[in-house]
Amino acid sequence: MCVKRFCHAFVALVLSAAVPSVCDAQYSTGWMANTHGTATTRVGNVARSMWVAPEGVIYTASMWDENEGGIAIYQNGRNIGSIGGHGEFQGGAITGNSTSLFAALQFNATYGSGTVGRYDRTSRTRDLLIPVSATTTERLADVVTGLATSGSLLYASDFPGNRVRVFTTSGVWLRDIGVEAPGALALDAGGNIWVARQSMGDVLQFRPTGERGNTIQLPAKAQPVSLFFDSIGGRLWIGDEGPDMNIKIYDVSGAPRAAGTFGVQGGYLNPVTGIKGQVGDRRFTRVTGIGRDSARNLFVLNNPWGGSWDLGRNGGTDIHAYDAGGVLRWQLQSVNFEGNGVPDPATDGAIFYGGVNIYPGTVGGNYIANTIDPITYPSDPRINLADHERGEHFAQLASVGGHRILVAASQNPDTFYFFHFDRTSGYIAIPDSTLPGTAFGTAAKVRNGFCLDSKGDIWAGLDKTHVISHYPLTGFDANGKPIWGAAIAMPIPGTITQLTRIIYLPESDTMILTQGTTGSTDWTAVGSRVEVYRGWLAGNRTVPQPVINLTSANPKSIAAAGNYLFVGYVHTVPNIDAFNLTTGKLDATFVNSNSNNVDVGNDVDSMYGVRAYRRSTGEYEVTKDNYNDASIVLYRWTPPAADTAASAAKTMWVSPFNVK
Repeated sequence: MCVKRFCHAFVALVLSAAVPSVCDAQYSTGWMANTHGTATTRVGNVARSMWVAPEGVIYTASMWDENEGGIAIYQNGRNIGSIGGHGEFQGGAITGNSTSLFAALQFNATYGSGTVGRYDRTSRTRDLLIPVSATTTERLADVVTGLATSGSLLYASDFPGNRVRVFTTSGVWLRDIGVEAPGALALDAGGNIWVARQSMGDVLQFRPTGERGNTIQLPAKAQPVSLFFDSIGGRLWIGDEGPDMNIKIYDVSGAPRAAGTFGVQGGYLNPVTGIKGQVGDRRFTRVTGIGRDSARNLFVLNNPWGGSWDLGRNGGTDIHAYDAGGVLRWQLQSVNFEGNGVPDPATDGAIFYGGVNIYPGTVGGNYIANTIDPITYPSDPRINLADHERGEHFAQLASVGGHRILVAASQNPDTFYFFHFDRTSGYIAIPDSTLPGTAFGTAAKVRNGFCLDSKGDIWAGLDKTHVISHYPLTGFDANGKPIWGAAIAMPIPGTITQLTRIIYLPESDTMILTQGTTGSTDWTAVGSRVEVYRGWLAGNRTVPQPVINLTSANPKSIAAAGNYLFVGYVHTVPNIDAFNLTTGKLDATFVNSNSNNVDVGNDVDSMYGVRAYRRSTGEYEVTKDNYNDASIVLYRWTPPAADTAASAAKTMWVSPFNVK
């Protein structure tokens, strides 16, 4: 096998004129869904709050970043380090001054919840714990919801305590200000405290001594989630997570008055300035952090939509940096903690769908879109924190007759969520149904494999049914919603005693089934035996040819396309193995070669983290979830010989905007 450095330019979107690689049997290693592709430069995941120092150093807080500290540090568009440990911070509130940072801490067995940590900005070590709230047992929600400093004073919102607490920066409590459901905080030039109340849609002013002052009542349905006071202009900037999805600016030098906005009205959901769901310059999602440096550069932190009950798997990190005139200078973006990228067959693999975001196939690659509309579909399971699953960031995708079907699921799912798209909704995925669920007539969990095939049919191994259930796609309704027929039950071959994965390739009528580990009750593992059935629907359900024996330890995720099966492993190596579906032999291994200086992580710790697609040129795109570096690894590979088994399966190029 020959490993290449890049034998041809990595240009993803020029597909109609693409030609097969001249470096047969070789592959390139790229990445997407993160601005930077190495472990030392990558953008951290799930930044939920931000503080900007006068010299332009950006600090963001995250609850879940396994390979970096929970406070990430950036300057001039680059990662310059981190503070604290993984799982140390709650993520929802951070502030600082010339010497220290203050951040809300995650629940800890020693001090519980509702505590703020003080960190020395020079040594990057914690030097003080400040108990803020009497609520010390909360594990799944923010308790300290706002932080701000002014001189020697620290202000902290105690959400369940319905108060803003005032301390010295050395942790001495001074007084409390009673405020129902307090959130983000800001201090103006006169020492007045401004308190955002997200659920009430207003921002309250309190005098330095605690007396109630003015109220900024925001428009109906507004949700203020971040505050910043611009001392030069005497204006208060308010990040609105409601339908406007922008920043509202108020002159607070006297009685507050609206002084303008920053950002497109409606943000990424505005259908006039872009496609609905499309992100970009000033097309914000939820503005959870605002700051300026002494040079008047403006920084805006977005949280792409998509979350989970533990706050650790929101939609990702998205920081926009603007100059003093409001011109975009750079962006820092990353996928959430863990998610995949599925090549879109309607664009011949030009763009990639995750469970909540859409990415271009270019190296680094900014987001194209966020597919969640929390205003129109507030019960979307991808943002329903009471939902059964945790973080539906893993996608499967089919394009049938101009209609896209999206399935979203979690890291190790037994429940799958179905969505469709239409022209008026643009990139927004419209929630449809759930398996298990009433639409499919079953309450049985999916614990023996799941597949949405390229023709839109569903194949599922429902728990304790001992059959493969095939739901054929029968069409689409007038709104583009897919319709499936009743389940057709098919016996599991007798050579498989515990079915753990199902992949069906309709172009060649090929069924791929995996045998779980003997004696194991772990239904999330693949096992070592893979059976390939040619002519499954034609009637061959007893004679596998070939049988592939996986000899590397701990296979976790598999995907298939054309004439190849791709296997990723957990707790062992980052390699992806490519097995020939005709011969059963291992034809290639994609290793951590650091080609193009790309770090590919440690392993694949998710059931559907590996995805594969065979382009019309014969090139394979194989993606791998990289939770270590908050990115998605992209391998491009052309096998050494013509892939005759799939050569007839050509996919026409279709504009990504021609959604129905």
